[in-house]
Amino acid sequence: MPRPLRSAAFALLLAAVLPLPAGAQLPPQSQAAAQSNRIVAVINGEVVSRADIVGRARLFALNAGIAVAPEVLDRLTPQVTRLLIDERLRLQEVQRRRIPVADSDVADAVKELEQRNNLPEGALSQQLRQVGVQPRVLYDQIRTQIGWARLLRQQLGPTAIPSDAEVQETIRAAAARTGQPEYLLSEIFVPLDDPRNEAEVNRFTEEVIRQLRAGIPFPVAATQFSQSQTALQGGDLGWTRKEDLDPAVAAVAERMPPGAVSNAIKVPGGFQIVALRQKRESGRDLATLISVRQAYFPFAGTLDPNNPTQQQRDQVEKAQRLATSARSCDAVEAAARSAGGNERAADPGQIRLETVNPPPLRAMLAGLSPGKPSQPILMPDGVLVMMVCSREQRNLAELTPDQAKQQMLRDRIELLSRQLQRDLRRRAVIEMRN
Repeated sequence: MPRPLRSAAFALLLAAVLPLPAGAQLPPQSQAAAQSNRIVAVINGEVVSRADIVGRARLFALNAGIAVAPEVLDRLTPQVTRLLIDERLRLQEVQRRRIPVADSDVADAVKELEQRNNLPEGALSQQLRQVGVQPRVLYDQIRTQIGWARLLRQQLGPTAIPSDAEVQETIRAAAARTGQPEYLLSEIFVPLDDPRNEAEVNRFTEEVIRQLRAGIPFPVAATQFSQSQTALQGGDLGWTRKEDLDPAVAAVAERMPPGAVSNAIKVPGGFQIVALRQKRESGRDLATLISVRQAYFPFAGTLDPNNPTQQQRDQVEKAQRLATSARSCDAVEAAARSAGGNERAADPGQIRLETVNPPPLRAMLAGLSPGKPSQPILMPDGVLVMMVCSREQRNLAELTPDQAKQQMLRDRIELLSRQLQRDLRRRAVIEMRN
């Protein structure tokens, strides 16, 4: 499986495999063709077929880096169907308003995706084809995203930019909430449509919780199992106040330690499983931010501590010389370039010290004075030398004027997007096919 792609353009890529209608008797090739052409929905006269949904399934697998089993995809059918209908409605509206989206705009977006994921030009299309996805599946989605963003900007106009007075009022309101608890949560929502099925739904949620506690990443499980729209973002609820949660969920979140996964919580319409990622007081999120440089000296093979090879000894000696001689981050960065250890970036960017794992590495970085190299850190596949370049304390929850302006603009865009989407759905003629 090709490695997952990291991009916002892939955040909404979900799909489902729909079952063959009962009673169909076709040879394998004809059966596959019939399934591919089967109509799932008709939106204002335009068809969404099973082939469209299968394409999204494979695209999701590429993005998530997981195998997508048919039984898992069946549970995603309602979300995926709604997603594809909403996208088709958006594209129809973009075309109705004659908002241009040129092929060159799509090509530029694809090029940016490739650059962001360190892929050579043309590699994205090749990856898609390798997993059976026609590149047009992605290109059509990108075209819709570009057109919808232009439509929203056109609708909002210059008056959407918040005034200085509005920005200051937002900052004052945020300051007034200082000290109130906030929770960074992820959710999995499992609906209960019929009370007679409660025992079966309970068994399902218990299995999901078991898999989570066995180590399956919460975003992957949320994407597979949740029936909330947040599943499209891996279940991410963002920073949430107690007042914004269901009372039963809020009561659990107050007692949970960061990193914990709850049991299933009964809420209106079903059950909710939540993971608490972080906890903070509103307006107070003191963090230690560090910048580092690291030089990685790779081993040709896995290290046997009792019988190191000559190449491994040589690499350790190079790391020891660097740890003794380096006096600046520039020196560590230069050593990283000459070491050829491309598996680890010389500059990993700004790091929040409190989130560094494993704990021994966090403790080592916390005790390292800026400009002083670490002792060589021995690993099975290489040896690492690190240096802290800068360290600062910052209140990450403090709202700056620029952040306030961007937040207000995002909220206005999101509100308008939802209003337009609701209007499009209300006016649309949507026919669902079984």
